[in-house]
Amino acid sequence: MTTLAGGLFLDWEHLTGQSKLVVDLISFPIFSAAAGLLTNWTGVIMLIWPLYFKGFYVPGLRVLYPYLPRRVQVLPIFSTDASRLGFQGFIPARAEKMASICVDVAIMRIGSPKDFIEELDLDSIADHIADAISEQVQPTVDQVMMRENPDLWRAVPRQARQLLYQRVQRELPALARKSFRQLGDNVDQLIDIKQFVIRYLQQYPEILKDLLTTIAAPELRFMVRIGLLGAPFGVLLALYLQVHQHIPVWGWIPPWVIILVAAALIGVVVNWIAVKVVFEPGDPQPRYRYPWKQALLAKRQPQAADDLAHILAYEVLTLPNLVDELLDGPNGDKTRQLLETLISEEIHRQLGVTKNVVRTVFGARQFDNLKVGAAGVAVSLAPTVVSDEEFAREQAHKIDEFAARKLRDLSPGEFMEMFYAAVEQDAWLLYVHGAVLGLGVGIIHLVLFGW
Repeated sequence: MTTLAGGLFLDWEHLTGQSKLVVDLISFPIFSAAAGLLTNWTGVIMLIWPLYFKGFYVPGLRVLYPYLPRRVQVLPIFSTDASRLGFQGFIPARAEKMASICVDVAIMRIGSPKDFIEELDLDSIADHIADAISEQVQPTVDQVMMRENPDLWRAVPRQARQLLYQRVQRELPALARKSFRQLGDNVDQLIDIKQFVIRYLQQYPEILKDLLTTIAAPELRFMVRIGLLGAPFGVLLALYLQVHQHIPVWGWIPPWVIILVAAALIGVVVNWIAVKVVFEPGDPQPRYRYPWKQALLAKRQPQAADDLAHILAYEVLTLPNLVDELLDGPNGDKTRQLLETLISEEIHRQLGVTKNVVRTVFGARQFDNLKVGAAGVAVSLAPTVVSDEEFAREQAHKIDEFAARKLRDLSPGEFMEMFYAAVEQDAWLLYVHGAVLGLGVGIIHLVLFGW
């Protein structure tokens, strides 16, 4: 069997005056540790960066793409239209799946949309809105009336107008409270929380990055550092190579093949250990099953729960976002219909026995348009009201406390499920990445030190 005693450029045994065993015992651990660090460091980066696909156009790729294996098609190296080749971070590229998992195993365990809405203290929101728009009562009433019957409204005496303004302003808090109670009771039908979160996180993938880098920051640093575990594997490889050629049959395999295979395996193993130690098991297990007993992230559940709750409360399930989803989401027409019904009932109640007279004066169509127009104006005022940052922060604080309490109450196994579920299906990509980088480091070692 041919053995290359030195690299292509240097004879390390002659240069150092040491035996090949000593050279291997020094070089293999150094290169194995470098491979582990490089693999895990770049693996962590590839989880979250780049947030958006970056690549270049490849002629004919769109034609070839449908014929590729499914396992290849799901790699984050193709643009959504399959015309460009490049890369996008694993987590941003899987935004839809990650968001779906976030809802299924996190948000829905905290509570339904109704539970979140109830935590907001609807009466205080209603009172805040009533107070905020009280100064807009007069221009709002004028706007609706002038649009539907300007001649009639101009003919109404100023005193009568003032009485109407005062009456609307007096009834506004009660109407606002009634409206929000109705919205709260029906919010599960008005908001599809899963589709809302999926759309929102797809639109803002940086929030997914924040979820990982904020909640699991210590664990991500650990995943990089544990790459140094490649060093002891390098020692074992160096010792094995001393006896390899003496093993019957197996010893016929060239040493350079063993080095390359071992380098690739080291890249996979250090990645595998990092993922397992961080995410498994959720509940403490006997040491003979898991030497580390419990996942690192599970040991920090209280802090991680607080971090997750804070991001959900201040970046996802915010009052402006919920209001926007209610009014402009897929079920926004149902919300508007509900508001029209409420305002219609209020108009009828306020008019009492004079309803038929007013309907005759206005005309049936214009009277009905009056109710719809009033609802439309109410909807148009909502975004202005919830843009009050101080008030929105107060409501976010309530959601934050509620979500943190619920997440801390989960068992460690349930808590870890939502994180591990987000990475387990794509963990093989990290392992392949580790194998490729390990193989590359192995080739460099062969070039420099021979076999």
